[in-house]
Amino acid sequence: MNNTIDRRNFMKSAALGTGLLIAGCEPYSPKTTASLPLLSSVQSPNEEVVLAVAGIRSRGRELIKKFLKVKNCRVKYVIDVDTRYLAEAVQTAQKQQTASPEAITDFRRALDDSDVDAMVIATPDHWHAPMAIEALKAGKHVYVEKPCSHNPWEGEMLVKAARKYNRLVQMGNQRRSMGFVENMCDDLANGLIGRLYLAKCFYVRKRDPIGFGKEIAVPDYLDWNLWQGPAPRTAYRDNIHPYNWHWFYRWGTGEALNNGVHMLDIARWAFRAQFPGKVSSRGGRWHYQGQDDWQWMDTQEIMLEYPDDRMITWFGRSVNTFGENYKNFGVLFFGAGGTLDYDGNADYKLYDIDNKLLRDTRTERQEEKKTVRGTTTDPGLQDRHTENFIGAIRGQEKLSSPIDEGHISTTLGHLGNISWRVGQTLDICPQTGHILKNKAAQKLWKRNYAPGWEPKI
Repeated sequence: MNNTIDRRNFMKSAALGTGLLIAGCEPYSPKTTASLPLLSSVQSPNEEVVLAVAGIRSRGRELIKKFLKVKNCRVKYVIDVDTRYLAEAVQTAQKQQTASPEAITDFRRALDDSDVDAMVIATPDHWHAPMAIEALKAGKHVYVEKPCSHNPWEGEMLVKAARKYNRLVQMGNQRRSMGFVENMCDDLANGLIGRLYLAKCFYVRKRDPIGFGKEIAVPDYLDWNLWQGPAPRTAYRDNIHPYNWHWFYRWGTGEALNNGVHMLDIARWAFRAQFPGKVSSRGGRWHYQGQDDWQWMDTQEIMLEYPDDRMITWFGRSVNTFGENYKNFGVLFFGAGGTLDYDGNADYKLYDIDNKLLRDTRTERQEEKKTVRGTTTDPGLQDRHTENFIGAIRGQEKLSSPIDEGHISTTLGHLGNISWRVGQTLDICPQTGHILKNKAAQKLWKRNYAPGWEPKI
């Protein structure tokens, strides 16, 4: 198993291999946290791995279910600043484990508990990296949902913290733990459709307008100060919590990092690429013009140009569900010898250069009378991301998505958003991802923090 997972480690792009030098650009040298020595007290599959899960309204509850399917895994704490969600999270855990988890509102209590081996983070984006860094400082391993950061600087800090405190950090881009997707990316990298030169990622969704928020008293079930955490303070409004924070600069990262990062990561994996040399983005809040105070785009295209004449794009529409080839999300790969149309889950169609269909994996499985995706027992089609994380803590596996790789994929979306905000094409250092010669864009590499809340390692 470990030999297979080792192939996940990316090769440097061909351009980097030629010794491309740019003033102010230091070589990017990832030291994957997946290879760090195991320091957890958990030494055997027969010993419990104890978790604290923060952010349990939706994704967090799903992660509780997934983790508790792993043998000898226990959730000791469920954590949320909104007390309305705690009881349901407790009940979710009780259905799968004997002990009842403790419901708390402040994650720092769980970090003080030496029994806790790992923190699972499914909070709003602005808390992902700061909470993960605090968990690492407390000696915990971390599973953090995508995106792993609210801004590129946080991502770099998180990678440094994982190295400094010698703990495992896995980002929740779960397709990294699907054997089917790994094999597809390997085949593409090895010439399945010839030299890859373009990957077109896309995502569509119909989201309603959110209206104009009105300042109201903070509900008694919500700790608004702790919800804001590292973000600069502002008054509570009625159209922010629990979900619409995604569409505000202060807390969210827009659709590019809410969903786009999944497909950008797959494209980068197949390309065996790291950072691009140029980034540009266009779009806007076009569909519901003037109808709400949504700040990010509802229509956006990001273009990531690599120094070796290849490009990855992402096209997102948050208000129109007419998908590419009638799919809601996926990646179209273009190579010198043909095209591969990946559906974003566990199927693809393969075409030659004349658009002749050569392979349809979904049809193949149906013809073989195997169960359709979603209920199949084929291990190659299973999302075993949580299982992989626990296996890595136990020293049995290497992480499918170690944080230094998750950071690169997340940064692609950040760079697209920064390009859009300044309205300019950005020159990027391919070795580090840093923005070159653009002071306005460089100011967005990092955010302003509430006094006393800036992450420190």
